[in-house]
Amino acid sequence: MHNEFTAIVEQDGDWFIAYSPEIPGANGQGITKDECLKSLSEAIDMILEDRREDALRSVPADAHREMICIG
Repeated sequence: MHNEFTAIVEQDGDWFIAYSPEIPGANGQGITKDECLKSLSEAIDMILEDRREDALRSVPADAHREMICIG
């Protein structure tokens, strides 16, 4: 599956910090820009997985589930 999200990266002293405006609450940090972006990517992954699990809890047992790909 192909997903793309915006990463806003800033340097704060010795650290890089980042967030994604499309995914509220997704933040990353690191000593290097690459570490920061990896941290943000992991945060986005965790948030989306948590949202999916939360949303699927209320799906009726007799409902049909299908996966779709975007991109």
